[in-house]
Amino acid sequence: MRGIAIGTYEAEMNVIIHAGGGNVAAEAFPDMTVITVTDKGPGIPDINKALQEGWSTAPDYVRQMGFGAGMGLPNMQKCSDEFDIQSKVGEGTTIVMKFKHQSEDL
Repeated sequence: MRGIAIGTYEAEMNVIIHAGGGNVAAEAFPDMTVITVTDKGPGIPDINKALQEGWSTAPDYVRQMGFGAGMGLPNMQKCSDEFDIQSKVGEGTTIVMKFKHQSEDL
C-alpha cells in the first residue's frame, strides 16, 4: 500500500507542476491496484532522460518550494511492479502503474 501512495503522490505532483492539471484514476482488483495518470501538458521529449534520477525541468519557483528534485518518475517506476509511460510532445502524457497486492496488504 505504501508504494501506491508514493507513486500516486509523485504522479499528482508531476501533473500539477508540469501539465497544470490532469486526471488520476484508480482501479482496485483482488490481486492488484492500477493507477492511470493522464494529462494534456507539454509532453516529455526524452523519456529516458526524464527517468534518470535528478534530472528535472521544474521551474525555479517550484524548486524554491522544495519540489522538482527529479525523483518523481524514478520513484514511480521503483514503487510500482509494472510501469508504463507514453508521451507525445504537444499532446500530453499517460502513465500506468500496476501494484501487485502482497499478503501483508490484505
